[in-house]
Amino acid sequence: MQLQLTHKVIIVTGGARGIGRAIVKLLADEGAIPVIVGRHADENQALVDELQQAGKEAGQLTIELAAVDQLESVVANIAQQFGKIDGLVNNAGYNDGVGLENGTYAAFMESLHNNLVHYYMMAHFCLPWLKKSTGAAIVNIVSKTAETGQGGTSAYAAANGGRSALTREWAVELLKYGIRVNGVVVAECFTPAYQTWIATLPDPENKLKEINQRIPLANRMTTPEELAAAVLFLLSPVSSHTTGQLLHVDGGYVHLDRALANA
Repeated sequence: MQLQLTHKVIIVTGGARGIGRAIVKLLADEGAIPVIVGRHADENQALVDELQQAGKEAGQLTIELAAVDQLESVVANIAQQFGKIDGLVNNAGYNDGVGLENGTYAAFMESLHNNLVHYYMMAHFCLPWLKKSTGAAIVNIVSKTAETGQGGTSAYAAANGGRSALTREWAVELLKYGIRVNGVVVAECFTPAYQTWIATLPDPENKLKEINQRIPLANRMTTPEELAAAVLFLLSPVSSHTTGQLLHVDGGYVHLDRALANA
């Protein structure tokens, strides 16, 4: 099946690492033009160089996404450089552990800016360009913490609840423009950030085995590439009648009976 993404200009926030990196690489493989927007200048450019050396198109702009006053110019620069914007993947964010008991107002608000506000602002500034594109789409990456809770991470959970709500709200608001909006919900995915976190635990190896055993399908984590495949499907005209959906790519982690994991 052809995904019909050739020459589509797709912005991917946080596209140099983890899930974002997998999305960018798969987009380039499909003939799209991914544009990385994120804070890691060296990593952004290294991935662009890698793709261009392989004969593929890509671009990048380095920006701290929480600096919302700069995002309008970032989007304008991308549109000027490539002449259009066909899609947006809101992906950047991280679990900063701002909880209820030990959190503060300042930390909570900072977390919302790091994990939610730029989702809205990037979509807001991309919208005039998406309206000009045929078959434009937005995909929001969402964490399962919004549905399951985790403990000690109120701000991140709140941000992800917001991501889910905005996905459905935008799907409604943008119906009149034919712009589809969907979300991909991530549960357990072994990214570099996840590896860094688990290395801080007393017994990382056993903890990893314990987590894997809780995942019903094959007792393993979802790969970044599996998540990227779902994102590309939702960006593609192949999913032309899919909007307002939250697609869980998690091996059944959120919705299947946990007893199955040990069956």
